[in-house]
Amino acid sequence: MNTLRINGRIWLETTADDATERFMGIGRLELLGHIQRTGSINQAAKAMQMSYKRAWDLVQSMNTQANTPLVSTQTGGEKGGGAIVTEEGEKYLNHFRGLQERFQQFLANEMAALPR
Repeated sequence: MNTLRINGRIWLETTADDATERFMGIGRLELLGHIQRTGSINQAAKAMQMSYKRAWDLVQSMNTQANTPLVSTQTGGEKGGGAIVTEEGEKYLNHFRGLQERFQQFLANEMAALPR
């Protein structure tokens, strides 16, 4: 007999000029978390086994779509470059983590209600 399972994903989108673009999902949440921990887009990309270019593109996409940038970068120099998650980025991190937890709880509740 097959076992039923409920699965799903949740993300935030932005809409401008009739175009919809993904703004925040579990992958971008994870990327922001790695940037927060490492202080580096490059190190965050490595932790996710992602190219630096892909990570940079995701950061640029989030920063462009947000009213205030979520990640602030500093170019290299004597002490090297770096990246920090801004106060606005922290707000999105915290909100989306909570949203993700509530969504997972919703899925678990619906799974428990499935006929057996």
